[in-house]
Amino acid sequence: MDTLTRRRFLTLSGVTAAGALAFGATRVNWDDLMSAAADNPLDPSRGVLVVVTLYGGNDGLNTVVPAEDRVYQDARPDLAYRPEEVLGLGEGLGLNPGMKGLKQLWDERGLAIVRGVGYAQPDHSHFRSMAIWQTASPRTSVPSGWLGRWLDETAGDDPLRALSVEPLLPPLLAGERTAAASFPLNGLKLPSGPLGDAFSALGAVSDGEEHWQARVARSIADVRHTATTLTGSPSGGQITGDDPDDQRDKGSSAGGGGALGAQLDVVARLIEAGAPCRVYSASLGGFDTHSDERATQQRLLSELDSALTPFVRRVGKRAVVLVYSEFGRRVRANASDGTDHGTAGPVFVLGANVRGGFHGEQPDLADLDDGDLKQTTDFRDVYATLLDRVLGTEPGRVIKDHNGRVGDLFT
Repeated sequence: MDTLTRRRFLTLSGVTAAGALAFGATRVNWDDLMSAAADNPLDPSRGVLVVVTLYGGNDGLNTVVPAEDRVYQDARPDLAYRPEEVLGLGEGLGLNPGMKGLKQLWDERGLAIVRGVGYAQPDHSHFRSMAIWQTASPRTSVPSGWLGRWLDETAGDDPLRALSVEPLLPPLLAGERTAAASFPLNGLKLPSGPLGDAFSALGAVSDGEEHWQARVARSIADVRHTATTLTGSPSGGQITGDDPDDQRDKGSSAGGGGALGAQLDVVARLIEAGAPCRVYSASLGGFDTHSDERATQQRLLSELDSALTPFVRRVGKRAVVLVYSEFGRRVRANASDGTDHGTAGPVFVLGANVRGGFHGEQPDLADLDDGDLKQTTDFRDVYATLLDRVLGTEPGRVIKDHNGRVGDLFT
């Protein structure tokens, strides 16, 4: 089979790169991915980065909780967690009680928490702030994502150097000349009834089969497994997120299609199969918690925890995971038992090669900027460190005019 290249993609689709981004022409199917894994497997020594975006502005103060801080307790009388409720990390901080698996990773030194991450002169708009985080350009608008520029610099014509398993290809994976491939998990539908039974039978590998016959069978079995993972039904089904028009002001629509656990399960299977992707993106939405925050956020963080923990254990040293959101929330609770758009927040970096523990300075809740936390770590420092230590790329080729790093983030 011919190697799948971006040029071949665009030739077959008859559209420009911009059109490919707009209309999803960079989509690949499972057979493309399995063929690429067999024909051009990734060298196991090459680092893999998995980026998880929490859309909506996750409340960092109720994620990494300063439960022993009197200012925090006074500012959130009904929303704050008490010291005995959180999962203690030290330094007066604790994880949200929905994150028991990540607390185990913390105890094993596999979770790094970078504190106070943001940028100067922050913007409270979901869309402008997310654009800043995804392009790594806080002062001027640029047409490319930070990992899209990495693709421009390193990927050549290969669209499978990076892959999104989200419903939409995120801007962070769009370069000026190159874009990541997309394998969205919503809308997967397999036959049911007698035809579905016959389809399942095709996925059974028999003794003595030739290499290509066995490979076809495994591909069919993988597709069926993916459908079952996504929907709980062997026949699959249509999975859709919230209507983007209904969610436009909630900042949550981008993460609405398909469970994060299903996305990360597919990523793990691709890593194990040797797919040539160096970068994957996944997402979870719904974090715009202006009201009734405590139960909603704890449920979402529990979903994050139950997806991330087994994934990190499964991939071991083969991948590093970045978890971020476009901004944190304000310190003081609002009148609806929620929090409004804020600024800096914690970023998680997970993996077997990560130097677990706290990195960066905890923002001072008594020293605010018009009610907002002050940034203590520039988000580009995190990106630069990941470009260098995971993707093996000089950060200056991707992030212009910025030289910061998180110096001890890796062992």
